[in-house]
Amino acid sequence: MPRAEREKQMIEIAEAVFSERGYAAASMDEIAERVGVSKPMLYEYFNSKEGLLLACIRQSRAALRSVTEQAVAGAESAEQAMYKGLHAFFVFIREHRQAWSLLRHEMVLIGTSAADEIEATRQQQTDLIAALMSGYFETSAPLQVEAAAEFVVGACERLAIWCERHEDVSPEVVTGYAMDILWDGLRARAMS
Repeated sequence: MPRAEREKQMIEIAEAVFSERGYAAASMDEIAERVGVSKPMLYEYFNSKEGLLLACIRQSRAALRSVTEQAVAGAESAEQAMYKGLHAFFVFIREHRQAWSLLRHEMVLIGTSAADEIEATRQQQTDLIAALMSGYFETSAPLQVEAAAEFVVGACERLAIWCERHEDVSPEVVTGYAMDILWDGLRARAMS
């Protein structure tokens, strides 16, 4: 199997094991067994269990960025861009439950490289939202745009956690809830 494919397989299996057991309880032995490789091979690819966790987080961050960027491409208004971006986020959370579980549950690793990677994911989304808002909103107050983007990210993270308790709430419904609350505050600043 080519190295890139093997690495992807290792990350997918590790994500499942970390999601099921939590980082602390997950073992490299179990991950290696599920992948069908030796434990030393895992270490050869990722150097450590933490290195494997970081690879999982980075892969999820890249996938989230890709889906949200694609969703907002070609939006014709600020409202449409906001809706499409929020919807893409909530669909991603629903369709990538293991990745979301990993990110959410490993948030407790404050002070570690994993916490830094998780914060980088939040920052990636904040930067993406701020850039998007700058294109549609008055930019005479860049700090206000940045603050609004931080607010959107924080609110959506909490809504995603809320969705875990409410399996019956679809991405469309939660996007509607988010728009109802967030858009009213942002609309006054929108240029189009």
